[in-house]
Amino acid sequence: MSAAKNKLDTGLIRELAAILREGDLGEIEIEHDGLKLRVSRQSSHVVHAAVATPAPAYAPAAQAALPAPTGPGSVAVASAAPDNAVKSPMVGTVYLSADPQSKPYVNIGDKVKKGDTLMLVEAMKTFNPVEADRAGTVKAIYVQNAQPVEYGEPLVLIE
Repeated sequence: MSAAKNKLDTGLIRELAAILREGDLGEIEIEHDGLKLRVSRQSSHVVHAAVATPAPAYAPAAQAALPAPTGPGSVAVASAAPDNAVKSPMVGTVYLSADPQSKPYVNIGDKVKKGDTLMLVEAMKTFNPVEADRAGTVKAIYVQNAQPVEYGEPLVLIE
């Protein structure tokens, strides 16, 4: 990379921070010329910027299917996700229930309505609900409780 590309454009960061405020967003991530920039905020007054190098250009190995748990409130984890799966809206840690003593928001076979909470994603000490984008039946859950997730990672299949 040239020296010009290594220098951060603080004007761009300010513009992204303004978009966060105006759009009442929690986070914005862009990638341009191999530079990934994510601007997120913890509260309405604090804005953080993080710069990362691009990820390697190889595909991760397919996750092996785990044995299906048995018993009431069990959640089975599937190994491959179709394109229409509900995806993570952000990078964080996924939680399948409100707290460790509570039952999961959804299990495979549950009927859900559009807007129902499916799980939570914690990012920067904020718990963000992941809601059903359509009504249907939960056919697969692709994550485990307390698992780290990436933006766009498949979480749940609703058909």
